[in-house]
Amino acid sequence: MKVLVTGGAGFIASHIVDKLIEQEFEVICVDNLSSGKKENVNPKAVLYEEDITSTQLRDIFDVEKPDYVIHQAAQIDVQRSITDPNHDAYINIIGTINLLENCKNFGVKKLVYASSAAVYGNPNYDVVDELHPIAPLSPYGISKYVPEFYIKTYNHAFDLNYTILRYSNVYGIRQVVKGEGGVIAIFVDKLLKNEPLVVYGDGSQTRDFINVSDIAEANVQALHYGDNHVFNVSRNEKININELIGILSKIKGEPISPIYKPFRAGDILHSCLSNEKALSLLNWVPKVSLEEGLLKTINYYQKKEELIPLSY
Repeated sequence: MKVLVTGGAGFIASHIVDKLIEQEFEVICVDNLSSGKKENVNPKAVLYEEDITSTQLRDIFDVEKPDYVIHQAAQIDVQRSITDPNHDAYINIIGTINLLENCKNFGVKKLVYASSAAVYGNPNYDVVDELHPIAPLSPYGISKYVPEFYIKTYNHAFDLNYTILRYSNVYGIRQVVKGEGGVIAIFVDKLLKNEPLVVYGDGSQTRDFINVSDIAEANVQALHYGDNHVFNVSRNEKININELIGILSKIKGEPISPIYKPFRAGDILHSCLSNEKALSLLNWVPKVSLEEGLLKTINYYQKKEELIPLSY
């Protein structure tokens, strides 16, 4: 079976590609390399250097005729979505429509789409499930939600099966600070450079961190399970930023004193996603604890940059 993965040279998608290759899928990657890196792409996968908004995408589908599509390519920088909402919408909405048209025209069996916790906005209750009201706080959150409507419409009109995965805060190996970098990527980068950590707010804001390997596994499982459903993909584990810094201090072996700055527009204060539906219907369970994932991530970048090892 052949799977086309958009954004296949990027952080999350390259891990998905690796898992697909492990399970002996034939894998095609489409990536414009604006943030992805060729070195991330599994050598057993085929890479097309193309943008998801391009008319050339049709030629790739025509040649490769994929059975499944896993759609990860996106503009994911919240702050850039605020300063340049047109670009954000063009990539995330128009790019997805272009992909859907090709899925329809070339008989793709199923689309797996990477959505985001950003669609929910600030929570109305403690642990957010898939029925929580949608109230995004940024153009990014809007541009990740709008494609969900298009995907469901293509299902009703053209029988294109789908699974939509709304990620909590993903971190891990291959994540870059610029563009796609979440708070953990930024903190690890600063930590290894012996630079101060900057916290926007008082550090009480909470996140639900999940390792990229668990996200990749959920995507592969979604090829087989969860047809025409929306799932949160998370650890269902709330941790505030000050607690995260405490874990990093333990790994480093010495206290870390961050610099606190004002909250930024568009940032969600609290986020914790229920994963009960995914546990029930995706035949999936997250396996990597935050402490284990942080240690693996830091060790990876220490080795890559040949930096002084931290203790644990």
